[in-house]
Amino acid sequence: MATQTGTQQQTDFGQVSRTKGIIFKNALLASALIGIVSLATLLVYVTLDAVRPETASTGWSITYLAYVLVALGTVGYFSLRNREGLQVGFSTTGLPIAGVMLGAAILVIFVDVLDDDVWFYHMVGFALAGALVYAHRKLRSSSSAYERLLVGLVVFGYVMLGIPGYFYSVPEILLIFVPFEPVRWFSLLSTFSVAAAILTGRYMAGKYDSQRTGLIAGALVFGASLVSTFAFMFAGLDPSIGTIFALTVGVPTALYVEHLYSDPESVGSRSGLLIPVVVLAGLLVVETLVGVLGFAGPEAWIDWQFLTSLPHPEAEQAGIYPALVGSVMLMAVVVVLAFPIGVGAAVYLEEYAPDNRYTRFIQLNIANLAGVPSVVYGLLGLGLFINFLNMGIGSVLVGGITLSLLILPIVIISSQEAIRAVPDSLRQASYGMGATKWQTIREVVLPRSIPGILTGTILAIGRALGETAPLIMIAAPTVTYSVPAKLSDAASAMPLMIFNWADRPQDDFQYGVLAAGVVTVLVVLLTMNSIAIVLRNRYQSEN
Repeated sequence: MATQTGTQQQTDFGQVSRTKGIIFKNALLASALIGIVSLATLLVYVTLDAVRPETASTGWSITYLAYVLVALGTVGYFSLRNREGLQVGFSTTGLPIAGVMLGAAILVIFVDVLDDDVWFYHMVGFALAGALVYAHRKLRSSSSAYERLLVGLVVFGYVMLGIPGYFYSVPEILLIFVPFEPVRWFSLLSTFSVAAAILTGRYMAGKYDSQRTGLIAGALVFGASLVSTFAFMFAGLDPSIGTIFALTVGVPTALYVEHLYSDPESVGSRSGLLIPVVVLAGLLVVETLVGVLGFAGPEAWIDWQFLTSLPHPEAEQAGIYPALVGSVMLMAVVVVLAFPIGVGAAVYLEEYAPDNRYTRFIQLNIANLAGVPSVVYGLLGLGLFINFLNMGIGSVLVGGITLSLLILPIVIISSQEAIRAVPDSLRQASYGMGATKWQTIREVVLPRSIPGILTGTILAIGRALGETAPLIMIAAPTVTYSVPAKLSDAASAMPLMIFNWADRPQDDFQYGVLAAGVVTVLVVLLTMNSIAIVLRNRYQSEN
């Protein structure tokens, strides 16, 4: 046959060479393998420097080697026999790990940044404003959308901000006149736990179409966080840890497992729950075993002391904690700014904007801005926010806004692609049922484009987390010995801290502390990417 010969004659494409196609395919495969092997080699090299496994005792090495082989064997078995179970296993293993990191970030913000009473009283004001808006909707159910919007803006503005110079806001009144200050665990329990219980209850009520099921689910979430809080308190630990980890680790994992057992199509994949048992429970057993047997572990550079200590001239006492907190605060600003603005712009450009020369000009500029070097955004932040607006050199707010501008084009483009991928027939069907444009976007378009939006956003945030040049241009300090307490404080970041360690002449910094910092950043980035993959797979399966 002609297609099995080395070359064949085509009318439109000229002479097509099958040999060249095979060479091109193999060249691409070789390039991909070279990239993967190079990255894996780098990660292994840096990890070995950070962990120093050669300093561990023989018993510790054999025990952990056996654990790794068992874990890899379990994963290998599922990859060959049950790919759906493998995906369930990865999701169930990744959820607790991501939850621990999210909980740690929340605790860092509440321990070192926010005051307990400030948070609690602002949440009271927010709840009061929400109750007033809800009451208005009940009393004037026939009010127009503009009236509801106006009432909402006025109520939230007055309750949360007051009238400067004339009337205090509700949080300010509570801070001035209430004679007691709530402790941290009570603030977290009465805000995060109540909110999580309400959201979980509404989700379960909608899923099973039963208010009773929703009430039971909400009560279980609040009860679990309450029990975890008091369990940590009676154990002599910080009860705030129990509150947060119950919500960030326990609730998502329990909801995922509940989904597996309530979905008839997940019967074959439930065996994948064996993977987290082997990986997480096995790690706990192995750690207990080496402790009982007295096997000495490695003298790793990356440990709890490294993550929770301040920078120090001596490598053995150096820590990354202020830079870690700075990165968390910078990413909080980036998420708050870049996500709503980027998704909102994408929705407008795809669903509302007319197709004319102005829209095409905007689209072209957004695409060009996505390719602008990051140092240019740093110069923009230096000129606009520091020199012109005088917002503070190297502050958290300036750094967050600058990084938000850096990733904003990426968020817009990825969100546009996700919205554009929703079939137009779904929109037409929604319009045919009488839905308005906003109802169609809210109920049809956004739920189906969420996987792509979340994936692009989280990957963009991962890029912002690793950026150094914009922060150098806005004069963010490479080393700080204090944790930023507010947005106007100067803050360092993990990439800047690594940049500083790389400039130290001592070998312990260049080959030990530096590697520990790189592993810390990589773990955060890989965790964020894993969350993106889990969210994408979850929403894709639901849609």
